[in-house]
This record gives sequence, structure tokens and C-alpha cells, in this order.
Amino acid sequence: MNQNIYFATFEDISLIARALDSPVRCEILRLLSDSSLNISQLQTLLQIPQSTCTTNIQILERANLIETKLVPASPRGVQKICSLKYGKALLPLFPSHTDVKGVNAIETDMPIGLFTDAMVNPPCGLNSAKSVIGFYDNVSSFLSPERASAGLIWFSYGFLDYRFPKNFSPDAKITKLIFSAELCSEYPGHNDQWPSDITLWINGIEIGTWTSPGDLGGRKGKLTPSWWDLNSTQYGYLTTWIIDAAGSWIDHKKISSTTIEDLSIHTFEYMAVRIGVKENAIHRGGVNIFGKNFGNYEQELKLIVHVQ
Repeated sequence: MNQNIYFATFEDISLIARALDSPVRCEILRLLSDSSLNISQLQTLLQIPQSTCTTNIQILERANLIETKLVPASPRGVQKICSLKYGKALLPLFPSHTDVKGVNAIETDMPIGLFTDAMVNPPCGLNSAKSVIGFYDNVSSFLSPERASAGLIWFSYGFLDYRFPKNFSPDAKITKLIFSAELCSEYPGHNDQWPSDITLWINGIEIGTWTSPGDLGGRKGKLTPSWWDLNSTQYGYLTTWIIDAAGSWIDHKKISSTTIEDLSIHTFEYMAVRIGVKENAIHRGGVNIFGKNFGNYEQELKLIVHVQ
């Protein structure tokens, strides 16, 4: 199932509500959650006229819930393939002053292994989807070129640095940043009751700290490879930091007065993101960072920039 998350604005709600206010359209979403389908296949499964199917598809497209592509059909011609864009949606229950018309959301998915600097402490390590990268508890393994394929990274305390490109014009007005990652604490094996204070920095400014409840294992993560020990870390929590003109938030709870203006985004050549656990953290319980091939969510580190 698609694990991408739709971070909707308040203005999106009416379109989403209309799209979901139909048994037919809800059934289309359910069918597309298993696989992409063409119009003819959907029409047959739903037992409705093609014109009715097409109309409902267009409503779901306008709500940004599905996407369609024209692809070659055999023996000749084209067919419209429908796919689910998101597996989950986060809907605000009240408007934000940054949710205005004319705002574009630019998404960048950064593979977790493409960090530009690392200062980590054992126990630590990296896995690709196929095998261990380097050696467990060996900091030099974080220098391996194979780190680019990492699907799971863990360490007890320290940090990893990432550089995100500025995929917007120099005069664009930045109204909001959204950063999300699948994370959990780090414990030998796993321990659901092992809190850890995991902190995010952007452009050298501390955004805030999220306390992970524990290190989750004992049950296979949806995407975790079968070769990885079931008693080791299997999946994490999808955690979201938001920075806008009103302050900074974790999972929609305000954590500080740091605003989007404080980040001086246009001053730098790139957006510097740091994830880590402080040496003097109250709960120094380490961190596991999941990529799209491990855990429960098929995404890398995601940075969404709202621009006008």
C-alpha cells in the first residue's frame, strides 16, 4: 500500500470532503490501494458506465488523491492508468495564516544514506535492503560509499547532516517547511519502553526535540527485509516537524517560537538539516532512522517547502 502522506492545507479540505462523500469514489481509492488500474478495469470492477467512472476519477484528481497517466496500449493506442498518490492524509482542523492561495509545495526525498557529515557513537551501524554495510559499532563504516544505499541507520548519540537543494527561485517567499522521517529509539535488540530525545536542526538553528517512546521490534515492519532479525529494530514512528510564520511544531503541537524567517533560507546555498541525539539529552536513548526499504513507511527523509 502507498505510504506517502498528503499534508493538506485548510483550503484543500472542501475538495477532499467532496471526493470522499461518495461510496463509488471511496471504492475507487480502496481498489487503487492494491495496484494501479486503467479506466476499463475500474469500470468493470465497479460495474458502472465509463462516463460515470471517468467523472469520479476527475473529482479524485482535483482533490489530489489520485494521479492518472497516459501509457501505450496494445496493440496500438493509449490507456489512462490511475494510481493512488497517498496512503494517508493529514488535515488541519483550523486555517493557518500561511495556508493561502498561490502556495506551491515542493517536495524533496533525501535517501538516508546521503548524509554529508556524521558524528556518531556506538552502538551504531548501517544496513542496506540486502545486507549490513561495513561492520557493526564501527564508526568508519559511516565513511563507506555503500552508505548511499542505506535503508536503516542507528547510533547511540551524535548527529547526521544532510544538504537539501533549494528547488525554488531566489525571490520566492517561503511560508512553511515540513520535515518528516520515520524514527525510533535505539536499544540492543528492541525495547518498546526506551525513550530517547531526538532533535532536529535546520540551518544551524535548533527546531525542537521529539521524545521517541521506544525501539520497536518483535513484529516485522511492513517494508523491513525478511533477513533482518525479528528481535532487532523493525519499524518506527512517522514524525513531522513544521516551521511557519507562527513558530515550530512537532506533529502539530507547538514546541518553540522559532519561525520560518529565523532560518534565513535565502542566505544559504542549500538547506542544512541535522538529525541527532545530544550527548547531554535527558533521555539519551539513541536513534534509528528508516529509509524507504525498512520500517512501515515507504519514504526517505522528506522536506516540503511551501513557496509563494
